[in-house]
Amino acid sequence: MGRRILNDALRTIVNAEKRGKASVELKPVSTVMSSFLRIMKEKGLTFLLVLLSSGPFGNCNVYVCTGYIKNYQVHDPHRVGRITVDLQGRVNDCKALTYRQDLKAKEIDQYTERTLPTRQWGYVVVTTPDGILDHEEAIKRNGGGQVLGFFY
Repeated sequence: MGRRILNDALRTIVNAEKRGKASVELKPVSTVMSSFLRIMKEKGLTFLLVLLSSGPFGNCNVYVCTGYIKNYQVHDPHRVGRITVDLQGRVNDCKALTYRQDLKAKEIDQYTERTLPTRQWGYVVVTTPDGILDHEEAIKRNGGGQVLGFFY
C-alpha cells in the first residue's frame, strides 16, 4: 500500500493533465510525495511568455514559467490529509517505480538514457543519503540510491 500511494498520485496528475484540468487534489499525503512534487516544481525549463495586447495603450504582460507544476499546497499533513496541485500542462508522463531499483552513482547516467525520451527532457528522482534528489543533483554529489520514479 505504501509504495502505491506515490504511483496513484502521479497517475492522477497525468490523467488530469490529459483532460486539461487546472488543478488536482491528491489523497492521502506522504512526505515522499511532497518531496517528489517539490522537485517537479523546481525543475524544468525556464521560459518567458510575453503577451502583447493591441489597443491604445499597448500593454505588455510578461510571465515567467518554471517547473512542471505551478504550485502545491499540503492540507492537514498530520492526518490523512490532501495535497492540491496547480498544473501548467507541461507533464507528459510521470511514473513511480514500486520495486525501487538500486543505482550506484556511475549507473545513474545510463539509467536516465534508458528511461527518459531525450537528454534535454525529464528527470529521474532518486533517494540518496542526502535526501530525495533529481538525477542531476545526485550525479553532482556523487551519490547513489534508489529510484523513486521519473517525469518528463
